[in-house]
This record gives sequence, structure tokens and C-alpha cells, in this order.
Amino acid sequence: MSVVIVLGGVGPERFSVTVAPLPELAACLHVLSGPDHHTEHAPWVDEVTRAAPPAFRAGLHRFAPLWNALRWRGFYPGLDALDLDTFAELTAYTCASGYSGFDFGHVLHDPRQAALLRQTASRLPEPHLRLADDLLRDPEAVRSDLHAFVDLCRDVFFAGVWARTEPLLTAAGHRVRQRLADQGPAAALLSLSPSGARLVTPATGPARVVFDKVHHAVVSPARTPVTLIPTRYGAPHLLVKNEPGLAPVVHFPVDAPDVGVTLARSRLLGLTDPRRVRLCRLIARQAMTTADLADRLSMTRPQVSRHLRVLRDLGLVRVERHGRYVHYGLDLAAVERIGQDVATALQF
Repeated sequence: MSVVIVLGGVGPERFSVTVAPLPELAACLHVLSGPDHHTEHAPWVDEVTRAAPPAFRAGLHRFAPLWNALRWRGFYPGLDALDLDTFAELTAYTCASGYSGFDFGHVLHDPRQAALLRQTASRLPEPHLRLADDLLRDPEAVRSDLHAFVDLCRDVFFAGVWARTEPLLTAAGHRVRQRLADQGPAAALLSLSPSGARLVTPATGPARVVFDKVHHAVVSPARTPVTLIPTRYGAPHLLVKNEPGLAPVVHFPVDAPDVGVTLARSRLLGLTDPRRVRLCRLIARQAMTTADLADRLSMTRPQVSRHLRVLRDLGLVRVERHGRYVHYGLDLAAVERIGQDVATALQF
């Protein structure tokens, strides 16, 4: 699956870069609700949750569907004060975890849409169904409670986070604006996800940037301008918000991960060959030449060279030259990162 941004006839003026607090708050809440997915922030999560009042912990659980799997569109620019029906539509879409093409535009007035929301939310972990039921029973109270929770977040932790993070996001936004102006939209979009994006230039039809994602969407900046928003706490995720009728948003990490799904999977597959595993065990202890490895493994030198070439292409082997000899050693740091790289790539 992928998100495609079509670039035909599109210039830099079709993209804007915005630094905004609410998207970063949503990213922070995502981390606080799922610290196991963001171990780099574990000390911060522990600090916030230990000192937080019970009302904060209750709100963090109650409204978790708004930032866990699918980020609520109300956190992003492009919407003024939400009327109650629009608030209900966007909240219902998130309670259903999106990506299913459901129409919740009249969820407060159409029993069929309400029933579909309950049915869909019931298949998801709590509190999706509970929040959906609250929304259908008293949407005004849900909206008021959510606003109160956002205000509480500012008092509990976010005022300090934003003071530290805004300068970093502002600098990142400036870099993307410069790249848009100097190199154009394709280069700017590719820079948002070096390992998870690619440029496709078909023989017929416009060029497009393709992001490796778990859902499919096609974004056309020629029709609707796209807003790019940097995030620190949202890393490694790159989010593309493309709900019908709303301007698209790309929420991109300031520090984009350098490992994509394809490379992480290839590294795992590269170590499934038993001969390659034996080779790695030898060069993990000390760097060796092709001739030494061939003797110890009872393989021909061309066979060893082919295995080493695979491992080098995967970034798992380092090369050391000593005079006329070439020694190959296992990059232990790269091997140790495989588990973390897989976790990062799967979250991206």
C-alpha cells in the first residue's frame, strides 16, 4: 500500500510549511499512550505520568482513539472552529480507525451511520466503542471534555515541551521551505522520508512521489494545496491526512528514520541462509580474507565473495585493507540495530 502525491503541473506554491502546537500535542499524546513503541522517550513518559493528576490519566485513556492508530483531523490546521456535526463526523471516523471509506457525515442524525459506527468500533480495542457511544449520546459533552483535556495537557506538560520544541520545528520548516524553493516539490517531499519515499516518473503521465504506508491514498496538490508540518515527538511516523473534503496534510518527522521496510526485511532475509550465518559467525570474531573464509567454510572463493557481496550491500559487513590483503569483518553495531530497525520500519 502507498500514498501517492501526484506532481504534474505542480510548483512550490502548492505546498505550505506550517509549525503548529496542536499536531505536536497529538504526537506527544501518542507517545504517552504507547510508550513501548517509543522507547527513546521512556524517561520523559515516566516523568510526565508520575506527576500527572488523575484527571489527566483518565483523559489520556478516554480519548486515546484520537491519537493512537489514526490521528484525529481536528488536531491539524485547515479547520476553523468545528460545528457539532463536523466534530462528530471527524471523531466518528477516528473511532472507526478510518481507512474504510465510511461516511459519517450525518452520524448524529442517521441511525444507519450510528449503527455502523458502533459495529465498527466494537471490533477495535477499548475505549473505541466507549468513546463512540459517548459521542452518539452527548456530542456536545464530548467536545467540551476534549477541549478541557487539551487545556489540562498544556498545564501538565505541553507548555514546557512546546517551548523546547518550537525552535527545532521552526528550523526544520525553514529547511523544507528552502528545498521547495531551490529544488522543487519532488526533492522536498523525498527529503521528508529518505528511506520510505521514492520518485516515480512513468513514461506517460505525471511524476509522483510515493510514500510506503499501510493505507492507500492519492493526493493531487494541483487540486488542493498540501500543508507540510514538522514533528519531533511524532518520529518515526510520517502521517498523511487526506480525509474527503479537507486539505491534505503531511506530518513528517524532523529526524526521518534511515531504515525503510524493504531494507529491514532484506537484512533479516540475508541472515536466513545457514552458510551466510556461519560466515558471519567467523567474521564477528575477527576480520578475515576471502581465502581464509573459503578454507574454513569449505567453499570456493567465488561462493564466499557472493555471500560477502550480499552482506556488504545490506550494510552488515565492513571492509579493512591491510597492504595487499582485504579483510572482511561483521559490523556488529549494524547487526545489533536490526531489531530496532525492524520495529521502526514497521511503525513508519
